[in-house]
Amino acid sequence: MRPDNTSIIRARDVMHKGIVSIDGMATAREAAAKMRSEGVSSLLVKKRHTDDAWGIVAIQDLIKGLIIPGRSSTEVNVYEIMTKPIITVPADMDIRYVARLLYRAGTRRAPVEEGGELIGMISLSSLILDNELF
Repeated sequence: MRPDNTSIIRARDVMHKGIVSIDGMATAREAAAKMRSEGVSSLLVKKRHTDDAWGIVAIQDLIKGLIIPGRSSTEVNVYEIMTKPIITVPADMDIRYVARLLYRAGTRRAPVEEGGELIGMISLSSLILDNELF
């Protein structure tokens, strides 16, 4: 509950509205450039078809997939380094449960879903830094 005990904080209350996405065939260099220009630390990787799953590529994926092994960012495609499939978080989920879900899934962020549509992105750091949980 909020510090004033008025209501439960839901995922939709703290999510970052708008999702920045990229195609899995884009290069890692293009992904890094898009992250810089949009001021985000991750990108949603688009589905290839309706039965496909969403993916996500984050700064950590660029480091793990490119910098550490010394691969060229123009020769690696996003689909090679992304995380897929990913979990989504219901928009009305209490943020205490969001934190537990993300932690147990071993991920730092997830898209927020409402009515079958992705409406935002939530991260563990936004739960702590952007809110008064403690």
